[in-house]
Amino acid sequence: MELKPLGATGIGVPEIGLGTWRYSGGAEPLRTSVALGAWLIDTAEMYGTEDAVGRAIQGMRQQVFLATKVSPSHFRYADVLRAADQSLRRLGTDYIDLYQLHWRSSTVLIAETMGAMEELVDAGKVRFIGVSNFSVADLQELERLPARHRVVSNQVRYHLDDRRIEGELLPYCQKHNITVIACSPLAQGIAHLQRRDSDGALGRVAFITGMTEAQVALSWCVRRPGVIAIPKANSVEHVQENCDASGIRLSNQLVLQLEQAFPRHIWRHRASVS
Repeated sequence: MELKPLGATGIGVPEIGLGTWRYSGGAEPLRTSVALGAWLIDTAEMYGTEDAVGRAIQGMRQQVFLATKVSPSHFRYADVLRAADQSLRRLGTDYIDLYQLHWRSSTVLIAETMGAMEELVDAGKVRFIGVSNFSVADLQELERLPARHRVVSNQVRYHLDDRRIEGELLPYCQKHNITVIACSPLAQGIAHLQRRDSDGALGRVAFITGMTEAQVALSWCVRRPGVIAIPKANSVEHVQENCDASGIRLSNQLVLQLEQAFPRHIWRHRASVS
């Protein structure tokens, strides 16, 4: 499994991890993912999968880079601290590697929320702070805050049929050393991409490279600097398939074929993402 830097932390994380939104695969796919090198597992209090993740990683916590998220309804200072403790209990651990703000709150000042996040880092309950579904404007506001601990990642939707972040958000994150964590990199199932691929580009590229169409889509997603992906996989077989896409780089010509089949749409507003 190829590793990529996580922001400016100085540590590397797998370029392909495992997401658990709407996850129902039980412990074995999660444990297989770790064994195959995809040891970044992402969850959230809102997903309802923290308990399942916690059970799956019992006895192997030190091998896992564990990411979870706090919901906007818990963005008040005291609520963030309480939510983190509840996540720690469900996950069966005493620290979270990456604690993320799930969305931008429209009612709580970001300075208050970040103060609590920094307190969690100082207390040793969180290693790194991330965000999810933040726009360029949101990230710029964070940059203006006095901070002891900077945001290292932004988790957003990114796949062949949703390339909107390439306009402004992705370049901003790359410039400011904020890792993009691509959720739903297979568009919640390769069948969606296949339906949208009227030109048959996925199949052609898969045939040329000897990859599956899902592997082509994942390889396309993580080819950019500063981008990692967290596909969901409810079976051991799909975990293996996803992990095997790591380290395979498509030629510029094949990338062009894919991007002509899935053109980028201009979009400048905040994403609505899992």
